Amino acid sequence: MKTIILGPPGTGKTTTLLSLVEEFLRAGTDIKKIGYFSFTRRAAYEAISRAEEKFMIDKDEIPYFRTLHSLAFRTLGIKKEQIMKSPDYKDFGTKCGIPIKTAAWQEDNGIFTSDNEYLRIINKAKVKEIPVLDQYDKNEHNRFVDVERDLLYLLDQELKKYKKEKGLVDYDDMLERFVKQDVSPSFDVLFIDEAQDLSPLQWRMVRSLWSKANKTYIAGDDDQAIFKWAGADVDTFIALKEEVDCVDTLDQSYRIPGGPIHELSQSIIRNVTNRYQKEYRPRQEIGDLLRYSDVTQVDMSQGQWLVLSSANYFLDDIKDLCELQGWYYAHKHKNSIKLDLLLAIQTWEKWRKQEHSLPVTSIKNIYSYLGDNVTKGYRTGKTFNEENNYDIAECTEDHGLQTQDVWYKAFDGLDAETENYIRNMLANKEKISQTPRIILSTIHAAKGGEADNVLLLPDITKSSVDQNDVDPDELHRLFYVAVTRAKKSLHILEPKNYDRAYVL
Repeated sequence: MKTIILGPPGTGKTTTLLSLVEEFLRAGTDIKKIGYFSFTRRAAYEAISRAEEKFMIDKDEIPYFRTLHSLAFRTLGIKKEQIMKSPDYKDFGTKCGIPIKTAAWQEDNGIFTSDNEYLRIINKAKVKEIPVLDQYDKNEHNRFVDVERDLLYLLDQELKKYKKEKGLVDYDDMLERFVKQDVSPSFDVLFIDEAQDLSPLQWRMVRSLWSKANKTYIAGDDDQAIFKWAGADVDTFIALKEEVDCVDTLDQSYRIPGGPIHELSQSIIRNVTNRYQKEYRPRQEIGDLLRYSDVTQVDMSQGQWLVLSSANYFLDDIKDLCELQGWYYAHKHKNSIKLDLLLAIQTWEKWRKQEHSLPVTSIKNIYSYLGDNVTKGYRTGKTFNEENNYDIAECTEDHGLQTQDVWYKAFDGLDAETENYIRNMLANKEKISQTPRIILSTIHAAKGGEADNVLLLPDITKSSVDQNDVDPDELHRLFYVAVTRAKKSLHILEPKNYDRAYVL
């Protein structure tokens, strides 16, 4: 029996799937006979952590809650050192006389990224399971990059030889071997999450899995399929309705507020031509929709924010605004200021005022930023007893400390820009935490995330404009995902260029 579960934004798809897992466990199904596989590692980890908490089962007892790539890696007995990494691609480029600066597989989702157009085309052909020259002829690669057809074919062949000679595999090689060797475990129940993002190669692996499963649940939302550029095949997911026994739609969103935000999201998604027709209810709370003509009008001084754009470089003005206003933010998984530095400043200001003594770990962190204000020979903290706490007077007398000045004078090596930004943060009384309250992200990277307040930049790249001419569904789905991240308020900034913008 096969069932599709459609999970519109915020409808609790993971919760629903784990409730089904619970039902099977209560009915006596062995946890080792339940397979739960997702497109992203983040989703797999979330399922594992929830299962641990909900079912009181240690994660080591849950062997088949993972990504498809992880399943292939584990089942085939592949070692980490056998995986093709960035230095290997650079070495391959050197041998072939082509420049490769970056080439890597994103560990979260197995998507290949590279600055080299040839490698991108080769990979996309592979995940779509078509010859590389057929992919070239589709003209999906950047039209403004000079890609030679014959050279593309030769590089594809040379890359296969290189991996074979070095004993290396890439993420997609693992999936191919898994299917070819027919090593799929047998499951009483199989769950496939985030199915809208699967590539043709991954779908072949899924079919291998469900051929050995008694019951299969395939969960996803075609409206949130935004990885076609990486080879994802949402059309297969939509066509599955002809093969399965049942299609269920979760119809209550616990994220999206009623009113203008929900109305805008629906007006966007109705433009998509090929989709499951579905309706769901928003929360009763009415959300706010606000528009701005200039970035300086946006007030992010309070609350949790997610700032979204179609490309990272559109976020530069937002970064400047945050630093001017003293708002703490994160971008590309990096905090705008290192947490260690902020904690060192915070701790130093209390310490120098003789408010308390400090453990050695905190003092060492402070010392790492004091530079020449700690006598040479004491900077590593080797004179401290790790089990003791010390006040600032003791460190001044016995452990090389040479200053008790305010942080911006005491901390050696801070540039003026960083100092001013931190001053603004302290004046703004920004909360210091591992995860800042403002997250700057591309829409693709934020898929699955949410925030009380979302600021959306509707600017799009030239390649997105070209792609929109070919397949406008791609952009509709992308901005639908963006709009549906907001739990309370959605803020839209006017584009810099209306000819290169998504109209909201």
